[in-house]
Amino acid sequence: MAIRTSLHSKDYKAFLRVLRRVREEAGITQVELAERLRQTQTYVSKCERGQRRVDVVEFRGFCKQLNVSIDDFMAKLDAEIGSGRS
Repeated sequence: MAIRTSLHSKDYKAFLRVLRRVREEAGITQVELAERLRQTQTYVSKCERGQRRVDVVEFRGFCKQLNVSIDDFMAKLDAEIGSGRS
């Protein structure tokens, strides 16, 4: 099975939906998350919209600052991808 790495792949779009949903469920704004990450709100926005690809180190930081384990995030992503919404 080939892995699609495009910013426009269905799986990456599902990743972005989960990333945003986890932030919103935590009750954290983009501004608050940016402050926690020591980044700008624009950085968070670009990541969430897919204008900037999130690498694994950045992903770890997002999870840490959103108080979600990587395992829990991945379970949510698997559910999102498996639901056919991607």
